[in-house]
Amino acid sequence: MDIAQQPLPAYYRLKRRLLADIESGHYGVDGRLPTEHALCAAYGLSRTPVARALSELAAEGVVVRHRRRGTFVNPEWMRALRAAPEVSVMTCDQAWEDQLREAAGNDLRLSITSAPLSELRTLFRRAIAEGRGPDLALVDSVWVAEFAESHMLTPIGELDPEWVAAEHDADFLPPFADAYRLDGDGIVAVQAQADVTGLWYRREALDAVGASPPATWRELRALGRTLAAGLPRDRHALVMPGGPAATETATYALVGLLAANGATIFTADAVTLDSPATVETLRFLRRLVDDGVLPAEVVTYDRHRAARLLAAGRADLFVGASYHAELIAAETGTTLPEVGERFGFVPLPAGPHGPPSILCGGMVYCIPRQARNPRLGMRLLRSATAPKRLADLCAETGQLPPRRSVLDAMAPVSPFHAQTAALLEHAVMRPSAPVYALVSAQLQTLLEGVLTRRWSPAAGVALAADRISAITGLPVVRA
Repeated sequence: MDIAQQPLPAYYRLKRRLLADIESGHYGVDGRLPTEHALCAAYGLSRTPVARALSELAAEGVVVRHRRRGTFVNPEWMRALRAAPEVSVMTCDQAWEDQLREAAGNDLRLSITSAPLSELRTLFRRAIAEGRGPDLALVDSVWVAEFAESHMLTPIGELDPEWVAAEHDADFLPPFADAYRLDGDGIVAVQAQADVTGLWYRREALDAVGASPPATWRELRALGRTLAAGLPRDRHALVMPGGPAATETATYALVGLLAANGATIFTADAVTLDSPATVETLRFLRRLVDDGVLPAEVVTYDRHRAARLLAAGRADLFVGASYHAELIAAETGTTLPEVGERFGFVPLPAGPHGPPSILCGGMVYCIPRQARNPRLGMRLLRSATAPKRLADLCAETGQLPPRRSVLDAMAPVSPFHAQTAALLEHAVMRPSAPVYALVSAQLQTLLEGVLTRRWSPAAGVALAADRISAITGLPVVRA
């Protein structure tokens, strides 16, 4: 994707790109950077963002600018960086790499291994098996139970009990403060950022029919029918990720809908999926397909397809998550505040047996037992979760800061964060288990099978419950 088309300010993206190139030695110790004109041409930018990116790098001491000679890497800055201790990091994409490099500053030198999120779990387990665990890893929160059961994670309190007591336990929000606290081990992971499920809608579409965002399934179905009336075939009233092609995104949406109807997947003692509330949820989704509100083709969507349809004006409602704000901004060429002006985000409508509900998730930091420099990993973790760092990250991405102090500070100046932060009142955490990845795959298959009519809702739920029982070793409790 071109820098000019990404959701963050163009100067900021360019600054990150140049900083990464400088740290990697691309320009040499005191090498010359391309001219402003060359950077404009290379990245499709006007002179203003290019000049700002270079000015900020100069103000931070990374580069030195000489009139009529050009911009050069500051050799003193580079020598300090190379003298800094090295921390090995594992993460999932360029945006997180950039954030961690900024958190490291000039005090730590990073050796980063990165992989797509779909491959990160396997990469992490392989690194541990081969005896080369990173000093700090950024992983999906639902994998924590699996890694902890295998004794892969270092309790954070062993490394810095004062930080845990004074900052983590005192300031991290309740949905996250205790989510990774294991008996006997204490905290084994720290929330990097938070996201929540909910219902996105196009304000213009609801205004056109004089409707408010739906608060119940009955209201959602009625609104969907109204919006669907007269729509061309390439437009839809409601979309969502609907099957294995969307991977964990489909699970996130389905479990959020189940929570909105008071249904659960499993507890510590039993598989609870096979319940009237679950069957009712799947039956409701299939009615939406029969009504022409939800297209059956959602079972083929990849993890970004539904959000892109909403952004393009080809869907009016979207079952998604708060983290989709960044993608919607990118697709519409707008900023996060402008996304809040054009689109709304509310809790998933309540089913007959549940309150309006949202599901919490996100990425977490953890330090493997095999880390060679665990205290350096902890040092980077502290920096990455510092209030100012979290505020900057969440302002850029639309995700929620897990720290109460940061959320309170952002709410008055960011309407989107004020609105989505209020949803935490209804939040529940995603179900967690050592075999979560296998359970998630079964839920994706269940959703696909019901929407394509391979199974009736009751038969599909019963089959999925039995398979999850076989995976977890827990008995099925049928309500």
